[in-house]
Amino acid sequence: MKSSSLKILKALVIIDIVIILISVIFFDIKILYNTQNGFISATLVMIASMISYRRMINTRVEHNVITMDDSKDFIDKLEDPHDLYSEEVVEEEEKDLVETVKDEKKKLKENRRTLYQTLKDTKAALSVYRLGAYAVLVLGFLYLNRHGLLHVPSYILALSIPPMVIVIMLLMNKEDHSQD
Repeated sequence: MKSSSLKILKALVIIDIVIILISVIFFDIKILYNTQNGFISATLVMIASMISYRRMINTRVEHNVITMDDSKDFIDKLEDPHDLYSEEVVEEEEKDLVETVKDEKKKLKENRRTLYQTLKDTKAALSVYRLGAYAVLVLGFLYLNRHGLLHVPSYILALSIPPMVIVIMLLMNKEDHSQD
């Protein structure tokens, strides 16, 4: 396990212990159920997303698949997504309308993706880890709701803590690497 992943895991465990202590000391058992259900399910979703994304990136690197075009600046892509204001003006002779339509249809057919390619790219979104984590999230919510234990503010607060912790830890890790 990488050091950044270990640091994130340690931070999540420490914060979970603090949430347990605060829930037990200041609130009732209903709040404890909500905070633990929300925190654990959100943590599972975040970790599963990170694992599936890491696997997808490693597979793409292994197969030398490049999906980013660095020819344009990010701001240029936002301001001019269709490259209408490009400095390089390419003047084409006027073609017949029928010929132009045929060329465009040919381009569309070349860019069409097969079912295999689509499934290959969606492996990260449909990974077993992520689907299982979302199932835990939904089933936990339904359990709390069904048994009358749902306390929405504590549940939402507990759901929001793991993403914040992971983002903060990743930003701290990025700052540590940039200072080296």
